[in-house]
Amino acid sequence: MYYIIIIISFVVTVASQIFISVTYKKYRKNICSSSLTGVEVALKLLKENDLENIYVIETKGELTDHYDPNNKVIRLSTEVFNGENISSCAVAAHEVGHAIQYKQGNKFIKIRSLLVPFVNFCSKLGYIAIVISLISGILDLLYLGVFLLFSILIFELVTLPVEFGASKIGLENLKKYNILKDDELVFAKKVLTAAALTYVASLVTTILEIFRLLLMANDRD
Repeated sequence: MYYIIIIISFVVTVASQIFISVTYKKYRKNICSSSLTGVEVALKLLKENDLENIYVIETKGELTDHYDPNNKVIRLSTEVFNGENISSCAVAAHEVGHAIQYKQGNKFIKIRSLLVPFVNFCSKLGYIAIVISLISGILDLLYLGVFLLFSILIFELVTLPVEFGASKIGLENLKKYNILKDDELVFAKKVLTAAALTYVASLVTTILEIFRLLLMANDRD
């Protein structure tokens, strides 16, 4: 049973990564009608939403795009930063969507921000407890580790409405400010949906991992 769960988790993770990569690359070939690059889209949407105090910079890697609320910086990967395609427009609008969420005081993004240090601490301590339990055979430490890992599950549950919400805001802005036409918005939505599914996959793998550890604890009890 342990091996089955591990295989399922692996398949879910790999499949989600392949799906987002394939979808992103597919619509990277479609040049958007507005001919705006990712950075131009981000700057335009920031200006329209009175968020000109936020900078947009280029960062290395692929699909490494993110919004840094502490430094008020949107970091766009090189291809998104310079790309004039639907994928670049969609990703840039999504990251601006996060900035808008902070401006609007979105409750889920506030909760997620507060959870970050707590989850980092609990997850590290949880895995340490699990490793010590496996070495020493102390069952209580295994249960403690599993309990602490529930913090990751809570964080990922809170993350889902944040990510889907940012995509919704991004698509609305792309339409409102005539950056993409209606038929292009359909493709942009596919890109953002594929990206959001990676968070769903992450949630599923966490659930499976916790279930596997509980089975292990039950067998040792």
